[in-house]
Amino acid sequence: MPHIVIDRKIDLFDFSKSFSPIFQKSPLVKVSTIFVEKNGLTALLPTVVIDEKHQEFFIQISTTLKKTTIRLLPLTDPVKTDAVKDSLAKIYFEIKKFDEDISVTKTNLQEYLKLEVIS
Repeated sequence: MPHIVIDRKIDLFDFSKSFSPIFQKSPLVKVSTIFVEKNGLTALLPTVVIDEKHQEFFIQISTTLKKTTIRLLPLTDPVKTDAVKDSLAKIYFEIKKFDEDISVTKTNLQEYLKLEVIS
């Protein structure tokens, strides 16, 4: 399952206030909003990707005291195409705009992030 683990807790309420919708034309990647759970530990981002096929799914951001994880919500389980994996990377880059000091500690999407992973 594609995922990106960040080295710190992200304040999802603050991030949701600064979130800008994502729209890419080709292949189509659209993430228009973010919903944060009232406890502030999980957020869902409804996502539409149209490449080889039309897929609608949720990206989940979950945070703890020491880390934040970006992944596909298992209940929606899209086919893991390049555009689907790229949609997760786009969320990472939105978080990076929000908090420039974050680092990736673990991922299987390194080629989409084009960066070094710290261990």
